[in-house]
Amino acid sequence: MIRKVLSLFLMTGFIVSCSNNALTGKSQFTLFPESQLQEMASQEYVQFLASNKVVAASANKDAEMVKRVGQRITSAVESYYRQKGISDKLEGYKWEYNLVNDPAVNAWCMPGGKIVVYTGLLPISQNEAALAVVMGHEVAHALLQHGNQRMSQQMGAQAVEAGLQIALANKSAETQNIFMTAYGVGATVGVILPFSRKQELEADHWGLNLAAMAGYNPREAIPLWERMEKAGNGQKPPEFLSTHPSEGKRIQQLEGYMNEALKYYKPVAK
Repeated sequence: MIRKVLSLFLMTGFIVSCSNNALTGKSQFTLFPESQLQEMASQEYVQFLASNKVVAASANKDAEMVKRVGQRITSAVESYYRQKGISDKLEGYKWEYNLVNDPAVNAWCMPGGKIVVYTGLLPISQNEAALAVVMGHEVAHALLQHGNQRMSQQMGAQAVEAGLQIALANKSAETQNIFMTAYGVGATVGVILPFSRKQELEADHWGLNLAAMAGYNPREAIPLWERMEKAGNGQKPPEFLSTHPSEGKRIQQLEGYMNEALKYYKPVAK
């Protein structure tokens, strides 16, 4: 699979690929077709779940909540894309949501909607709306193709330095590692290849919108991020916050996004 993805560079002559993102309309640098990354994600997701402790939704309220939030965000995304006439941009998405028993304060979403929430996040999220903000943030990363951009930058630099033929022949394990770190599948600060702060703020922005579209109060984002910031007890912040701007800057940005998010917010009757 990795060899197939890399061989794309040969077939295209390693031409810089710029396309407009469906959510933002902005041009972005992506070398990898999303269909290839989705196929790769499906394999890596299965392997990840097999080697970690997945909490069964049928027997655990927290796992059930993760699936419920995921399903509501999925419905919101699909509805929004349908209204905009861009449903084709979700082609290949086969959404999955799983809670994994791990103390790390983390969550991530691979291409194609492969989502994992770690149990260590739940004492900080504290409620369903705050969890929706986090999951919306991670889904936004996937929809905004931030991981694709990170992989493109990383693999592009390697191909220039080492030569594409060498990358194809010798770097399959490294390519797999780049894929996993590009989507935040890890729990150690310094191991995760960070999103840029610009990308984090973009995911904050659309994460709020997606949570609101799903019927969750986006105002929960402010106390959530305050709790996140305090979770490090004066040490390094949780992995989820490792590249975010300072607390004041982040809160200021979130407040700036709030009015837009509230336009999408329609509480769901319980």
